[in-house]
Amino acid sequence: MIITGSTIKKLRLEAKLTQKKLAELVGVSQAHIAKIEQGRVDPRLSTVNKILRVLTESGEKKCKDIMTRGVIFAKPSDSVLKVSEIMVRHAISQVPVLKGTEVVGTVTEEGIIRKLGSNIAEEKVENVMDPPLPIVSEDTSISTIRPLLERRQGVLVARGKKIVGIITRSDLLKTIG
Repeated sequence: MIITGSTIKKLRLEAKLTQKKLAELVGVSQAHIAKIEQGRVDPRLSTVNKILRVLTESGEKKCKDIMTRGVIFAKPSDSVLKVSEIMVRHAISQVPVLKGTEVVGTVTEEGIIRKLGSNIAEEKVENVMDPPLPIVSEDTSISTIRPLLERRQGVLVARGKKIVGIITRSDLLKTIG
């Protein structure tokens, strides 16, 4: 497929974006977008890629649109009993583990069940936790995280360095329809 200025203009209009708004989202001037659409300039490949990314994802939901806010965290030193009670009370199947401000692991139902034994209640979270969930930006598109959720139970959503939400497989199911 050949991308021309008229192709970009058509996609922009379908996305219901003005030249000014597209320029803001791409990080170029409105005049540059106008020249590209008129075929008066030959834009860099990186600029065309940014434009296409904005135009093809503009109608798509972002992580911030579907994430669950108010993430419940555990500490490595917490007991499995304490964390499992929290999981049952809040009907959640995984809890990220924080050491200070760093995500160091994830306690999951599966992880607890794998280590199930007579003294599991007194075990520390650090002894049963799985690796940390992947962390994505709140502006990441849902289509980007779909493959991650095929392999992992959830993804953490960050604003800068701060975790502001979590998306699980069930959150993704809620977007159907």
